[in-house]
Amino acid sequence: MSEKKNPNVLIAEDVESNFLYLKAVLSKLNANVFWAKNGIEAVEICDKVETMDLVFMDLQMPEMNGYEATKILKKKYPNLPVVAQTAFAMSDDREKALNAGCDDYLAKPIKSKDLLYIAEKFLKH
Repeated sequence: MSEKKNPNVLIAEDVESNFLYLKAVLSKLNANVFWAKNGIEAVEICDKVETMDLVFMDLQMPEMNGYEATKILKKKYPNLPVVAQTAFAMSDDREKALNAGCDDYLAKPIKSKDLLYIAEKFLKH
């Protein structure tokens, strides 16, 4: 039986306190957590890490927003699940996120049980 590796999860989030919260919740899954502070870093980290299993993408970030970063990642890695996260839960945000290629959507403040539910949903292969 092959040993299951710990999942690689990228959190693209420009606010450190939000990143630390998400990382703490994801520690329950024994995930290797990577942090990108903007969309450019998110794309670079996914290019460097051999297998990224899941991305939590903040939509409002400096330099390159989450919509742009998601479009680039989905073009390069069509099977990589990207979950949008935003504090600006406008009615069209969910639609815009899904149109950009996001696989799911979390509105901030993110509840730990919602985060774990979504993470587990995408990490079960």
